[in-house]
Formats: sequence, C-alpha cells, structure tokens
Amino acid sequence: MEAVRPDSGGERGTVAPRAEERPAPEARVHFRVTRFIMEAGVKLGMQSIPIATACTIYHKFFCEINLDAYDLYLVAMSSIYLAGKVEEQHLRTRDIINVSHRYFNPGSEPLELDSRFWELRDSIVQCELLMLRVLRFQVSFQHPHKYLLHYLISLKNWLNRYSWQRTPISVTAWALLRDSYHGGLCLRFQAQHLAVAVLYLALQVYGVEVPAEGEAEKPWWQVFSDDLTKPIIDNIVSDLIQIYTMDTEIP
Repeated sequence: MEAVRPDSGGERGTVAPRAEERPAPEARVHFRVTRFIMEAGVKLGMQSIPIATACTIYHKFFCEINLDAYDLYLVAMSSIYLAGKVEEQHLRTRDIINVSHRYFNPGSEPLELDSRFWELRDSIVQCELLMLRVLRFQVSFQHPHKYLLHYLISLKNWLNRYSWQRTPISVTAWALLRDSYHGGLCLRFQAQHLAVAVLYLALQVYGVEVPAEGEAEKPWWQVFSDDLTKPIIDNIVSDLIQIYTMDTEIP
C-alpha cells in the first residue's frame, strides 16, 4: 500500500482515529488475503476495476460463509478468475496458478503440468462454481471509480490552479479508493458515498479547502451526493484509518 497515510497530529485538516477502535482479527486475515489479490492482480496485468471486483467478490463470499470453511487463498484465486470473466478481462487459470505460486514461493520456477497442477486448477474451477451459487450469481457491482473521476474533474474546476498543482489530491484519492478494498467498505457503503469520502479525506490530509464553502447553502460533498451525511463520511474515514493501522502492523 503506497497511499499517503492520514496524519494523526493536531494540525488543521488532519483526522485522528478513535483510540478504542481496533481492527478485528477477521479484518486482519482479510487484509492479508486482499493484499494478495491486489498484488497478484497487478502481476497478471489486471486493470483497476477487475481487481476491485475480485476483492468485492471475496468479501461478499465471506459475508455468507464462515472464515474457516474454505481455504482463503483458494477463494482468492477463484475470485480473481471469476472477476476476469465478469469484467471481460479473461485470465488463464495457469497464469493465476503460476503468479500465486511465485507469490508464496519467491524465485521459484513455474509449476510443472503434473497432477498437482491439475488438482489445483480443478479446485479453482470448482470453487468458482461454489462461489457463484453462494452469491446467487450476483457478481456484478457498481464501483466508485467512475464517480470519483467525475468528482475530481468537478473539484479541479472549483479549486485554483496553484492549489491543485501543488498537492497530489487526485493521486491520493485514487490510492485511498484502491486501499479501501482491503476492507469491506465496498459492501457497507454506497459507491457515490465512498468516492466522496476518499476525496474528502485527501483534501483533509493536505489541508486544502474548497473555495467559498462557508458561503454555500450546503457543503461541497453534499453537492455531489444529496443523501450523504457527515456521519457517513466519518464512518468511512474511520474504516480507512483502521486499514492503514493494519498496514503498519502486518508484515
């Protein structure tokens, strides 16, 4: 994870996590596995939307199934395979297996096409079918990416050129959105709300204010989404901070 972490100091524009909030053990497990999905997805040449879909499929599956019911990384590999089909970026099971094998065994040679390989391939395919049944074939999702792109374009027009150029608001917002898929935010919050919240946090990190916000009838973030409230933004930001807390604690 390479996003700029929210500062927890006392300066204006910073957001501090509540001390009593600690990530649950299950969240730490899912963090590790979704980190694998993202890194494997990058090595497989997957675009951002298919990777987001793979993470969402994984999280949604374990909303329905106990954590210890199936091998987590087998589910992750099947999520990648299924996401490639859903988003029309088809991947070969052989490539998924080889990338996964090297992830867990750095520097190793690709697996031979022996019985072990075919057993793993069959397991991925069978797990994919299981996941489709468990999820009732509802594996298409509305992601925040298109909303964030639209909001960034609008915000760029609102801010003066100097404020926009001197701070990496766009890069940080995209990184925050990507990292949000380490947790289940994609299932707990609406896509529009998540897009606005990562943009809000990016602005807070760099202390950038939207011009004339004080004179406006409603805050800028509510202009983007009428049903969005400050408590929803705070909940999303809190969940993001928990993700970055796990990132500092998990090797």
